Amino acid sequence: MKEAFIRLHLSILLAGCTGLFGKLITLNETTMVWCCMLFTSILLLLITFRGRFPAINKKSFLSIAGTGTLLGLHWMLFYGSIKASNVSIGVLCYSLVGFFTAIIEPIFYHRKISFREILFSLITVAGILLIFSFDSRYRWGIFIGTLSSLVAAIFMVCNKKVSSNQRASVVLYYEMIGGLLPISIIIPVYLMFFPSNTPVIVWPEGMNLFWICCHSLFCTVFMYLLLLQALKKLSAFTVNLSYNLEPVYSIIFAMIFFGEAKELNFSFYSGLGLIILSVILQSGFTYIQGKQEKRRQSK
Repeated sequence: MKEAFIRLHLSILLAGCTGLFGKLITLNETTMVWCCMLFTSILLLLITFRGRFPAINKKSFLSIAGTGTLLGLHWMLFYGSIKASNVSIGVLCYSLVGFFTAIIEPIFYHRKISFREILFSLITVAGILLIFSFDSRYRWGIFIGTLSSLVAAIFMVCNKKVSSNQRASVVLYYEMIGGLLPISIIIPVYLMFFPSNTPVIVWPEGMNLFWICCHSLFCTVFMYLLLLQALKKLSAFTVNLSYNLEPVYSIIFAMIFFGEAKELNFSFYSGLGLIILSVILQSGFTYIQGKQEKRRQSK
């Protein structure tokens, strides 16, 4: 359990850098996501599998490809939110994933809804509401970010099931390569509902190409391998709620590199405090539960 938490929080630290890439990469979010998925699949094939396609049956491939499509759609909405607002708003919208997961996961796994999970989620929602009150200029970005968190919650719950009997690297590889075709079909529809002033190009160049390669290696390959390994030991709700710490890292980075502190006020920091509190409560409760379970098993 302890190792799972370490992997989880290392992946959160890397995830905190994703918002920076959303700002640094000046491409349309659809081009950015498509290229990231392609580059990630190539990196995994060369680095992890040494040029050999990992074995998988057709049923597993289709299931994993479906979750990869959800991941790609989440990414497009996430980076669309950042481009429509700023890094801080985009990453904080992701905090709503815990709220959606607390509702979706019990339905998916046919278990009772946990009032504890709902309570911790409501603390997060209260924090988000405080933050959203600080500026009305970013309502469109907030709307896209909320949709992104909903899709991310569905992805997390589905991913836990499809990855339970597979190596994390195999799951990630086939999510990337299997999601490319569906995402290619979704992109024109996405642009109809979420039009952008940034042109859609076929292939990135210059610094955009460099930043996409860095994003694919560090914030995709390494981050998701750590995340998928953590999901094997921890519940999707615990993982999603803990990922509410991602905005903390992202906001600190955004303040340092983009000077976003000038745009934030007291209500923003109050809401951020509530989000951190919900993460501490959930992580502490889960850790205590794990200790108690170990004691019962040792008797």
